[in-house]
Amino acid sequence: MSRFVVTGASGLLGLNLSLKISAFDEVFGIANTSPLKGLPFEIQVMDLVNDNFEKDVLEIYKPDAVIHCAAIANLEECEKNPDLAYQTNAVVPGEIAQQCKKRDVKFVHISTDAVFDGKSGNYSEDDPTNPLSVYAKTKRAGEENVQNQNPDAIIARVNFFGWSLSGTRSLAEFFFTNLITKNPINGFMDVHFCPLYVSHLSDLLIKMVSADLSGIYHVVSSDQMTKYEFGCAIADQFALDHRLITPISVNDSNLKAERSLNLTLSTKKLSTSLNVSIPSTLDGIKQFSDDYRNGYALKIRNYSIEN
Repeated sequence: MSRFVVTGASGLLGLNLSLKISAFDEVFGIANTSPLKGLPFEIQVMDLVNDNFEKDVLEIYKPDAVIHCAAIANLEECEKNPDLAYQTNAVVPGEIAQQCKKRDVKFVHISTDAVFDGKSGNYSEDDPTNPLSVYAKTKRAGEENVQNQNPDAIIARVNFFGWSLSGTRSLAEFFFTNLITKNPINGFMDVHFCPLYVSHLSDLLIKMVSADLSGIYHVVSSDQMTKYEFGCAIADQFALDHRLITPISVNDSNLKAERSLNLTLSTKKLSTSLNVSIPSTLDGIKQFSDDYRNGYALKIRNYSIEN
């Protein structure tokens, strides 16, 4: 049985990933906020910027692998707090990567598709990056720090959706919540992406650790669509009214952080390395719907001490 540490364990990816790992291996979760209840694994509240991760986690728990999901992922928040974003998204990953290298612990760093400027699309891992927002720039700096400190680390560039503690952490939840209450909303018709369902992403990350991969990988869905099309697909899967979604340009929104328009990524390297087929976004939306009907969304929400 392997031992995993997952940082950001109360976040959308961290929680879903930790739950999946706990079904067959040991997992120890680290969360900055959001104390949880009733989890099938141990979790500890820790400030990764100020606390001693090596002493308090690596020395005590002695994991085989650390999957670093923790980040400031809200683009608007990063614009308002660039120094904290840099410390959290760039400095901390490099420090933990170095500590893991010293102790021969496999390190997985979760990065983002937003390291690209979105001017072309279908990016491979070898294509040059050009991050636009504060968030994207700090995440790219995090990638570089991890590579410099730990060449054996996995850097996974992701874009994902799923069910979260608050029910508000993913684009799929945004569309579902508004559509089911018949609330008119907008969907960007000029932003293309490859969102992967968080359960599928978790499976792939676990396989990547087992295969002892290293380097940068694009861990997204095998297809692409616009955010407007994504919303319509959610509506169709749940038999809701997609006419409630108005297609607009991202340039007509009031968002401060600059967004890349075409973040379609190639998954050829990943599928070849693991010898697997990468699930599509539509595969994920169907599983997202099935999980809701099977009570998984409610199960996730019930881990919150506020419920």
